[in-house]
Amino acid sequence: MIDFTPLYVQMKETPLVSWLDHLPAQVAAALDESQHGRLPEWHTILNTLPNVTPSQVNLKDGVFVGQQDDLTPEVFARLEGQLRRLHPWRKGPFHLFGLHIDTEWRSDWKWDRLKEGIAPLDGRLVLDVGCGNGYHCWRMAGSGAKLVLGLDPYLLYVAQYQALRHFIGETVPAYVLPLGIEALPDNLAAFDTVFSMGVLYHRRSPLDHLLTLREALRAGGELVLETLVIEGQADQVLVPEGRYAQMRNVWFIPSVPMLLSWLRKCGFVQAKLLDVTPTTTQEQRSTEWMTFNSLPDFLDKEDSSRTVEGHPAPKRAIVTAIRP
Repeated sequence: MIDFTPLYVQMKETPLVSWLDHLPAQVAAALDESQHGRLPEWHTILNTLPNVTPSQVNLKDGVFVGQQDDLTPEVFARLEGQLRRLHPWRKGPFHLFGLHIDTEWRSDWKWDRLKEGIAPLDGRLVLDVGCGNGYHCWRMAGSGAKLVLGLDPYLLYVAQYQALRHFIGETVPAYVLPLGIEALPDNLAAFDTVFSMGVLYHRRSPLDHLLTLREALRAGGELVLETLVIEGQADQVLVPEGRYAQMRNVWFIPSVPMLLSWLRKCGFVQAKLLDVTPTTTQEQRSTEWMTFNSLPDFLDKEDSSRTVEGHPAPKRAIVTAIRP
């Protein structure tokens, strides 16, 4: 059974306490087994993971949990089989008792691009919207955050997070809730840092998304935003009529100047660009832990600077801004 009681206890001592009037019911509704046909299977996997205390947990340099000597070969093989049943693993990588979960995304590369450019996370209350399986949540906790709250409604990702939580334990203050951003109370004004990475282009109204993120921040809090961008001036944005890199739900891909303009229009100040990096087939690709098609299949075979639909190939920007 997935239990968030330790989170609720910690929230009582934070500006998030008012959310507790609704949050347990929101989580219970999301975890109703009727919401996903495979949820009972994932519960069984989580309930039968081996009970072992890892000899080490390192969340500062990556997500490293235990060593291979912590498990017998038989238990190691059983654990690998259980984790493979939680396929596909998209965000990572994870190193669990010597098992390398080689995920579709090298999410550690994204973390390395932003970690020195943001306000230090020590002692901060952090929100990660659309966090997937929580890879970056663990890294935020490893950077000293007081409490990290990740939101993702896709229950497989929540199950993957819970598998890591089983071994990392309850002392690390990072949690992935089975909820979307819509579950946030209005005008919460509580978080010191809010992350939105790989979400903005999936929103039909990007400005509404930015306004919601702003409302979640306290005055003086920092937004860390990562999204697809195109080359262009302040009046340019790509609105794909069909798919973009085989993704159906891509709505708006702005130029960097337009993205910064959106932030200012939504009431943020000190909007600045940290990084722009083309996404390569080394950073996003199929692996044994994510066997479906990936970026190499989404690019034009004759011209890798274009997607299969003829759009500019993926390029991602990281920007920060402050709620005044």
